[in-house]
Amino acid sequence: MATPRADFDSPWKDALEEYLEECFLLLFPEAHAAIDWSRSYTFLDTELQQADPDGELGPRRVDKLVRVWLLNGRDAWILVHVEVQSQEEDAFTRRMFIYFARIFDHFNREVVSMAVLADERLGWRPETFSMGRWGFSLQVRFPIVKLADWRPRIMELEESDNPFAMVVLAHLTAQDTRGDVGSRQQAKLGLVRRLYQRGYTRERIISLFRFIDWLLALPHEAELAFRRQVRELEEEGRMPYITSIERIGRAEGRAEGRAEGKRGAVRAVIEARFGTVSTALSARIDVASESELDALLVRAAVVPTLEDL
Repeated sequence: MATPRADFDSPWKDALEEYLEECFLLLFPEAHAAIDWSRSYTFLDTELQQADPDGELGPRRVDKLVRVWLLNGRDAWILVHVEVQSQEEDAFTRRMFIYFARIFDHFNREVVSMAVLADERLGWRPETFSMGRWGFSLQVRFPIVKLADWRPRIMELEESDNPFAMVVLAHLTAQDTRGDVGSRQQAKLGLVRRLYQRGYTRERIISLFRFIDWLLALPHEAELAFRRQVRELEEEGRMPYITSIERIGRAEGRAEGRAEGKRGAVRAVIEARFGTVSTALSARIDVASESELDALLVRAAVVPTLEDL
């Protein structure tokens, strides 16, 4: 029985929000060294959404716009646009350039764009957008980090105290165990054991567990066996943090219930206004996040045609 296909987007968004500093320390050390982390940074998700209000650049992906303060004493703050790209895409560099240009135009402030390439093809390394003709030329280059490059450095990730190393390790493990339920179950248990070995706080263990649990989804029977193993692990080591796994499950169930209610509302509005929901649109609704469903519900109520939606 095949494992469910991992939905990388939602857990990556949560991980970037919770561990931005640790992400930069592990993946973008030059940027990390220049940022004043003693001052609070601000995520500007609404402003980023305004860069593509009509969705012309395609479905929303894992990207974050954050205002950070610098250590150099000259530039007070700049904007950093971080995108996590989980699959190869021909138009990726063009889209990165358009987002950069729109953000720069909106804020009239220095913008740094960077990308985490979370796909599995080692040779795909888009880092430059360029165009030119008749003496005109334009080139935009942005730093990229290829998560697949960390595979030969797995031991380094396993031994690291940086919590974002667990994020990268879980992502690679999800890719490596796709279609192999037994290996995924054991790998998932090993990651949970490593959480405890790192001596993290209860809150950090549970937040990282949520990321691991989401990416390394298991079929029902294997999930039940995994939960039994976790309980045994906690009883052996007197480590009671993740036995809240049932509580986490109930919380996720409530969240999914809210999302299902919103999916129903979106479909009801579309059917009332346009008479039908296309197969493609229905599939998009099925995988939309709560925030995407909120936006889609508003659009469904105001756009003049189904094609516009």
